[in-house]
Amino acid sequence: MSSNLTAHHYGITVADLDRAIEFYRDVLGLDVLDRFAVSGPAFADAVGVDGATGGFAHLDAGSARVELVEYEPEGDDADAGAVNRPGATHLGLAVEDVEAFHEGLPSDIETISDPRTTESGATILFVRDPEGNLIELIEA
Repeated sequence: MSSNLTAHHYGITVADLDRAIEFYRDVLGLDVLDRFAVSGPAFADAVGVDGATGGFAHLDAGSARVELVEYEPEGDDADAGAVNRPGATHLGLAVEDVEAFHEGLPSDIETISDPRTTESGATILFVRDPEGNLIELIEA
């Protein structure tokens, strides 16, 4: 079987779509491409949640989209926890200058550490969105 898969979007489930959009748009600088809702039996069946509806926002992340989704009914909170926990996820976004990006962050944005240059030569910075999701900013 031949497969020509390419990344379309990276999905992040959030509890407050408006608050998440503000962070990804205003702090990370991603443009909102589209905002829409999806419901109905086919959607609920596809996501495996009885009666599910979803509020969606698609943001421009270059070669793929970041998809923010607020579900109703809301499920239990996932443990955002540490990056080394099996099943942990993070969104990686390339930036030209991690140090400058870090200096421009609002003071209330949680970071794991200051920017660090790893043995591979990449400079990285992990931040958390308002819901605790990890985002890695990387200067390769």
